[in-house]
Amino acid sequence: MELPEATERVSHGEPAWFVRRAPQFVMFADHHHDDRIGFWAAAPPGAQQYWIGRDPDRFFVPPYVGARGWIGVYLDVDLDWGDIADIVEDAYRAVAPRTLLARLDAQSQPDRRLD
Repeated sequence: MELPEATERVSHGEPAWFVRRAPQFVMFADHHHDDRIGFWAAAPPGAQQYWIGRDPDRFFVPPYVGARGWIGVYLDVDLDWGDIADIVEDAYRAVAPRTLLARLDAQSQPDRRLD
C-alpha cells in the first residue's frame, strides 16, 4: 500500500491490488485453484522465466494470467521478503501510468539536499 495510489479490493473472491483504473497488478490466491496459498503478480517480459528458473518450488506459472507473463508466488514456503518486494514493485510498474511511476521513482531517491 506504500505504492502511489495503490488500492485493495476484492476481485474474483480474493483480495487484489489495483492502481487507479488500471487492471489489478497483484492478486491473492487462497486455495482458489489448487491447495496452495500464494499470489499472482503482473510481470515485465522475461521475469516469469527468471523467477521460475531460479526456484520452481517457490514460483510458478499461474492459471489464466500465466500466458500473459504473470508470475505465481507460493506463500506457504520459506520466503525472501526482498524478492517479494521486488516482484510486487515490478507488478506495479507493469500497470501503473507514467505519472505514478515518476512519483514512485522520486520517493525512492535519497534526499540530495546539501546541509
